[in-house]
Amino acid sequence: MNNQNTKPIRIKTITEFHKLRCLSKPKHPLISVVDYSQVKHLPNESATIFDFYSVSIKRGVSKMIYGQQQYDFDEGIMYFIAPNQTFKVEIDEAYKPSGWMLLIHPDFLWNTTLAKTIRQYEYFGYSVNEALWLSEKEEGIISGIIANIQEEYHSNIDKFTKNIIISHLENLLSYSQRFYNRQFITREKANHQILERLEELLNHHFNDDDLISKGLPTVQYVAGKLNVSSSYLSSLLRMLTGQNTQQLIHEKLIEKAKEKLSTTDFSVSEIAYELGFEHPQSFSKFFKMKTSQSPLDFRASFN
Repeated sequence: MNNQNTKPIRIKTITEFHKLRCLSKPKHPLISVVDYSQVKHLPNESATIFDFYSVSIKRGVSKMIYGQQQYDFDEGIMYFIAPNQTFKVEIDEAYKPSGWMLLIHPDFLWNTTLAKTIRQYEYFGYSVNEALWLSEKEEGIISGIIANIQEEYHSNIDKFTKNIIISHLENLLSYSQRFYNRQFITREKANHQILERLEELLNHHFNDDDLISKGLPTVQYVAGKLNVSSSYLSSLLRMLTGQNTQQLIHEKLIEKAKEKLSTTDFSVSEIAYELGFEHPQSFSKFFKMKTSQSPLDFRASFN
């Protein structure tokens, strides 16, 4: 049976997840730590969408489909899924899944600082192949925090429970951010290759005679060409250059604009159209915002 075009299953609550995966009723309706070896999957089941956050370490998963890409892995990795993201897990009988899943409903974060700050952790938008690979020591730290969360909501729930769990969650996310930064450093060669490919891609794009019809490159376009997610690419570039993808695109655009203004007799309007701007006024405004000079003032400085 081919379920490629089957509508994804949307799981709205953690209680619904427990029921669908043949687990006992959760101890808390808005947060749960699940033993992944106990999660039941059906053969050829549809893709899934959560209405809640998921942070996981999984081993023994034969195939993971996330967005439009598919990845095989048999080692434990840590990855993060935000509400409304589509993913699919396929289990092979030869594998014995293990690990854990932390499920957090957005309602649990209501009226806490984490309700807003959790959106700042860009790794919730990373793809599976951009997941976090942990050392044994790092995994021990993360697993210790998970154990504290589980112990807290398994105890008698009182007025302190939520604040204590929120504190543990903030520690978990902060450590994950630290370990991702470490991963950017330890994969320095591969990361610099991405930076080199980005430079080549932007140069080719802005040197194309058909730039008028192509328009300005978007972050999503660039990330797609580099086969990475837009959030991962921006995080990586900030680590390597101190700038995100959009800023580097703008930097290359200004570089090309300066080249045309200083070496050609084209009018500002002609240059604007050549660089992909629909309106010359938009180009002039953009150029002045980035350089503190109008295009004409910049050109005059060379005459």
